[in-house]
Amino acid sequence: MNNELKLSIIIPAYNEEKNIYQTVDQIVSCHDLLDYEYEIIVVVDGSTDRTEREARRHRSKRVKVFSYAKNRGKGAALKYGVNKASGNIVTFTDAGGDFDPKQFDKFIKVLEAFDADFVIGSKRHPASRVDYPLRRRVYSYIYHRLIRTFFRLPVTDTQTGLKVLKTTVARKIMPRIIVKQYAFDLEMLVVAQQLGFRRIFEAPIEMKFNGSTTGISVKTVLRMITDTLAIFYRAYILRYYTKKS
Repeated sequence: MNNELKLSIIIPAYNEEKNIYQTVDQIVSCHDLLDYEYEIIVVVDGSTDRTEREARRHRSKRVKVFSYAKNRGKGAALKYGVNKASGNIVTFTDAGGDFDPKQFDKFIKVLEAFDADFVIGSKRHPASRVDYPLRRRVYSYIYHRLIRTFFRLPVTDTQTGLKVLKTTVARKIMPRIIVKQYAFDLEMLVVAQQLGFRRIFEAPIEMKFNGSTTGISVKTVLRMITDTLAIFYRAYILRYYTKKS
């Protein structure tokens, strides 16, 4: 048993009653075979369905479920989860079960081998195997071009839900993040870079899109673009992230 490592797996969940139990169960089945401690933190983000009940139905003592009444967005749920984490490494993953949890251990090994601050999954990594709808591919391409225009991040994909980082890094970044919805992932990386956490590595993923998860609408895409421009303004005009104490 590796007593120096404990992994906190944080899952934001909004109206995921169809998926959350299976997602949690897959993680437990996989990680019970590994040689380090872990916990699963499900943050039920103001769901209006039975997501909380389905998450609590799992009997593993490693599963912790937190819930609040008002939907605050993915970013707020992840910030909440980090505050509850007791591990020295945290992983963010999606409630829909798009990612095989066996990949988490590979990301941790990359984190440790390179003493990285972040290891993030990339759909554009040449070794990635991704089953992804055409519509989402188009949205992803457009968004990626926008990010390359405005930011100098050493990554090819900011939005893939699978990320691993040191808890100490997460707790320095999270208080400075403002975006609570989909552009949260980008803002997290921008804040990390501006605070000097530049050891960010990408890793290949295996991803099979779950069609029953909450979709991305044109309205959502427009909101992401607005939030992205606001991140640029805070980062490079106001210098907000480095001024904030």
